[in-house]
Amino acid sequence: MDKESLMITIAVLGGTGKEGKGLAYRWAKAGYRVLIGSRSSEKAVTVASEIMQLLEGTSSVVGTTNRDAAEQSNIIVLTVPYTAHRETLESVKDLLKGKLFIDVTVPVVPPKLTTVQLPPAGSAAQEAVEILGAEVPVVAAFQNISHKHLLEEGEIECDVLVTGTSKEARDEVLKLVDAAGLTGWDAGPIENSVVAEGLGSVLIYINKRYGSKNAGIRLTSVQKG
Repeated sequence: MDKESLMITIAVLGGTGKEGKGLAYRWAKAGYRVLIGSRSSEKAVTVASEIMQLLEGTSSVVGTTNRDAAEQSNIIVLTVPYTAHRETLESVKDLLKGKLFIDVTVPVVPPKLTTVQLPPAGSAAQEAVEILGAEVPVVAAFQNISHKHLLEEGEIECDVLVTGTSKEARDEVLKLVDAAGLTGWDAGPIENSVVAEGLGSVLIYINKRYGSKNAGIRLTSVQKG
C-alpha cells in the first residue's frame, strides 16, 4: 500500500456483478479505497461485505448506489452488461466531469454471444465518449479478463489491452492494471477499443468450442521498454 493509492477512491459501477466484484477485490487488495455501486444499495453492501471477508477486513470496501459511488470517487469503472450501458451512463454523467472513466463493457447481444455485434458508435467505449462528452477522459480496458482469474491467487496468464482518449489517461489506467496484478499494454486511441471488445465474443466462442471457461489473450515477441 502506498500514499498514492490511499488518496484514490475507485467506484466500480455495477460492482455487484462477477467482473466488477473481481476488479474491486484486486484493487482493494492493492490498497485502494473501493466503492461498490449498484442500483440496489442493499446488494452493493452485501458484495462489499463479501470482499471484505475475503481480505479479512484489511482494506476499505463500501457498498452504495451508483450515483453515490460516482460522486465520491476519483476514478469511475463501469462493469455493467451492455444492455444497461447507456442507462447507467446517463444516470451518472453529471457527476463525472474531470474524472477518469474506465469502460469494461463488452457489447455482446443475446442470444448470439459468440458473434461480434458492435454498436453504431463503433464500440461501447466510443458510445461512452459520445454520451459523456469531451470533458471526461474515457479508457477501455479489462474486457478480456475472466472474473474467475480475478478472484484467484497467483499469476494471471492474460494481458490487458488499454485504449483511450489520451495517452495520459491510458498511462493512469496502466497503473491500475499493474496494481491488479495484470500485464497491460497501451493499445492506442479509443477507436482501437473495437478490437478488445470484439475479442469478447471470440473468446466466448473459443471457450465453447474447446471446453474452456477462462480463455484470454497474451502478447508475444514484445517487451516493456
